[in-house]
Amino acid sequence: MAVETHQDRRNRLAIELRQRGSGPVRLAKSTSNLFRDRGSGPRQMLDVSDFHHVLNVDRAEGMVEVEGMTTYAELVDATLTHGLMPAGVPELKSITIGGAVSGVGIESSSFRYGLVHETVSEMDVLLANGEIVTCTADNEHRDLFFGLPNSYGTLGYILKLKALALPVKPYVRLTHIRIPDTDDFFATLQDWCTEETDFVDGTVFRRNDHYLTVGQFVDEAPYTSDYTHLDIYFRSISARSEDYLTTHDYLWRWDTDWFWCSKNLCVQNTLMRRLLGRKRLNSVTYQKVMRWNGRVGFTRTLSEWFGYHSESVIQDIDIPIENASNFLDFFHREIGIRPLWVCPVGHPSTGNMYPLFPMTTDTPYINFGFWDVIRGRKELPTGYYNRKVEEAVANLGGIKSLYSSSYYPEEEFWSLYGGKAYRKLKQRYDPEMRLNDLYQKSVLRQ
Repeated sequence: MAVETHQDRRNRLAIELRQRGSGPVRLAKSTSNLFRDRGSGPRQMLDVSDFHHVLNVDRAEGMVEVEGMTTYAELVDATLTHGLMPAGVPELKSITIGGAVSGVGIESSSFRYGLVHETVSEMDVLLANGEIVTCTADNEHRDLFFGLPNSYGTLGYILKLKALALPVKPYVRLTHIRIPDTDDFFATLQDWCTEETDFVDGTVFRRNDHYLTVGQFVDEAPYTSDYTHLDIYFRSISARSEDYLTTHDYLWRWDTDWFWCSKNLCVQNTLMRRLLGRKRLNSVTYQKVMRWNGRVGFTRTLSEWFGYHSESVIQDIDIPIENASNFLDFFHREIGIRPLWVCPVGHPSTGNMYPLFPMTTDTPYINFGFWDVIRGRKELPTGYYNRKVEEAVANLGGIKSLYSSSYYPEEEFWSLYGGKAYRKLKQRYDPEMRLNDLYQKSVLRQ
């Protein structure tokens, strides 16, 4: 039996989509890192689960060619064997590279290489009518190349892409630096982003308790720590000033405990970690539990039994660095979730070229990641805390990722997320509206 090639897979999928005729379409896939409910209306489900192959790793060119549904776990395994890593590796193994481009992906290398979509040079995109187009920064589909990031599958689906890959060394040396003062913290973080280092991120444990973590590739290590089973990475940040990890374990340092969100599943307990075993301590397991909970409403029902009202506040937002201290002050005062992840974002390209996720390129940004549930006795309007975050981000010249719940009024949404450019893209690439538009998907959850 002949082995199906990438060309075979794309031809089969395009024919399947064209034969289905009109009507709304949605991807059927085994993994998703969207943290918002989705509507249950009628959809034609398009199975793309077999688009998960790494097609070529070119060390000489520093490039990887890969199908869109490939998870970063699969991609990292393939590239490390060649002494390479993708220029941006989002924190969770289950994230797909196509999802990180059509959404917004970030990691501790982003201070130098930008967001994941800024590391991509070419994409093959399946349109809603079954046509497949290749888009680059300088061909006839350059509008789609720059418009696809933050479109969340509402303009088309990435079947294949080419992305930047970087040479690696076997180990990463970590230096954890405690900086109590908020302004000093962001100033020092910015200084490190100009140094010859490989990774920069930070953790805010509480007010005036900030840690900057700097990572550097090294050829040798006096020891290596293991945070894949009994020990927990985020606890090590304040416990030691220096640490060593294998490059593989560094890239997945946050995955074992879903940053720190594993606490909500009671698996930061040593006994629970022993019972679950190393193989189950990862974001894939937690994601399955979360989706089960979303279907049955277990934690929501439990909160109601005890008289609590709860709101999930699961967000990544980007703020110009000059306003980062102001945002953090607001966050401590009004939201109070801790810890927070802090990750600097630079821009290797010039000009405001990505209209659906507009970030000016004349200043660095700080990404704040915060993920938890706020509970209280007082009943508040739906999305109360999330809306506070949205308003603060807009007032400070920032922008919010759309992978989780959003509560924007429609006019405000399109003013923030490139409404004029989006309408032109929609008219050209999905004029029959077979795919929901970005507002319908992100805010209305259709």
